[in-house]
Amino acid sequence: MNITDRFLKYVSFCTTSDENTGMTPSTPGQMEFARFLKTELEQIGLTDVELDDNGYIMATLPANTKRECPVIGFIAHMDTSPDASGKNIKPWIMRDYNGEDIVLNEQENFVLST
Repeated sequence: MNITDRFLKYVSFCTTSDENTGMTPSTPGQMEFARFLKTELEQIGLTDVELDDNGYIMATLPANTKRECPVIGFIAHMDTSPDASGKNIKPWIMRDYNGEDIVLNEQENFVLST
């Protein structure tokens, strides 16, 4: 899977937070995405891959050298702001962007202004 395909798959998960659930993660979509990432990490060769009940994923990237190296940790969170829905996202890949404003929704006058 190339990086564009990977990104498009990631944004297909609805990971919008809900601060009213009192749960961690706060919505089922966040854990669904975490399970997907866990499987993906295993498939690309990371080791010690674990997913806990709170949606935290830990894994080890094996060294690619014979010399002694410290382990590197990466941390990211998988939820998105509750200010906008994460459902039915339709990514738009702009090729040869001309540097001008981007009209996201003409009917509602949503413009990403330069």
